[in-house]
Amino acid sequence: MIYPLLNRHYVRPALRNTVNNVAHQIQKRNPGTEVRYLDGGFPFINGFPLLPHLSHNDGKKLDLAFYYKDHNGTPTNKSPSAIGYGACGEPHDNEPDTPLRCSQRGYWQYNILKILVGWSTSKSLTFDEARTRQLIIQLTKSPTVGKIFIEPHLVQRLKLTNNKIRFHGCQAVRHDDHIHIQLQN
Repeated sequence: MIYPLLNRHYVRPALRNTVNNVAHQIQKRNPGTEVRYLDGGFPFINGFPLLPHLSHNDGKKLDLAFYYKDHNGTPTNKSPSAIGYGACGEPHDNEPDTPLRCSQRGYWQYNILKILVGWSTSKSLTFDEARTRQLIIQLTKSPTVGKIFIEPHLVQRLKLTNNKIRFHGCQAVRHDDHIHIQLQN
């Protein structure tokens, strides 16, 4: 509810329709599963910055929440974080550690959401790799989606190979707690 209250949920009709179509496909495969959005854009003024985002200023970008399982391994629509951000899926030993690499290169903001929100995240929920992978694959099939940002270690773990899936760079914040999508230009 926080995003609509703060007017951070506006997107262009093409993006809204894309997400609704993807949500319908996800529902067919996983009844009861919701596609939950986080930050979109601010209405009224094109180009208005939506901090802390670098690019959410034109209604063409939207963050979507990951999926999780409860302590019994049952899929849930709940998030370990009250705002959907900050519950980062840390790299495993055999995966690229981009958060560490970016921090070592001096990008202090890379871990900021984990620092600000991570302390309050529930440890009773675990990352649902299967449903999150399905969501990302469904997003890649949409001709209106141009880019999807997600951390390199999750790209490897989820075995994602589509060229729409990219690394967002160290200048942004981590993307192992949410999926960033944006419209084709």
